[in-house]
Order: sequence, then C-alpha cells, then structure tokens
Amino acid sequence: MSMPLLICDDSNMARKQVARALPAHWDVDITFATNGEEALDAIRAGKAEMVFLDLTMPVLDGYGVLEAVKNEELNAVIIVISGDIQPTAHERVMGFGALEFIKKPVNPEKLNEVLSRFGLL
Repeated sequence: MSMPLLICDDSNMARKQVARALPAHWDVDITFATNGEEALDAIRAGKAEMVFLDLTMPVLDGYGVLEAVKNEELNAVIIVISGDIQPTAHERVMGFGALEFIKKPVNPEKLNEVLSRFGLL
C-alpha cells in the first residue's frame, strides 16, 4: 500500500523538483499543498503520513505547520526543505519535531540518504 506523502511549497517549480528527487522505487501517493493551511488540511485528512515542508510560505508558514502538528499531536513525519539554512532556523524546526532539515534545491542522493537513514524507504 502506498504511503501518503505531502509536498508543501508555495513554488510550483520547487514542488516539482522535490517530486522528481524522490526515489523511483518508493511507493508513495503524492499530494501537493501551496501553503501551511492546505498542508494542515491534508495532514488532518490522512493524506500525509510523510511531509516535505517549506518554511517560507504565504497564509501559514512552515513554522506554523510544525507548531500545529506538535500541539495537535498529528501523525506526520516532517522533513523541512528550505533555502533558509540559518542555524537558528535549523534549531527551531528541530525543536518543533522535524525529523531533518534539507537545503534547497533538493539533491536526490541526499534525500535518498536521509530517507534510508531514518528507515523511511
């Protein structure tokens, strides 16, 4: 059975780039979201056991999503994918429970390594 996967980024190009970086053999059912509110709706609807989440988005940013997932105890494994690689951003997302932080643009080998390291493949 396919794992529900959410790719959340306000950039259409970034969403497509992440989708192309996914391992070819990974059995996932992909949903896309363009902002944090759409992401939370998908997570609450069971469409996102695994989430690739951008930080800087309109409506609700990635920090807001992470905080809501933590506060509501929603079942989602979140990997942040962002161009904001400041140490404070990294510490903040990890404090909210993100599994990992990957720099944009996503390198397919790095993504595969992270997914393998956490037993997600």
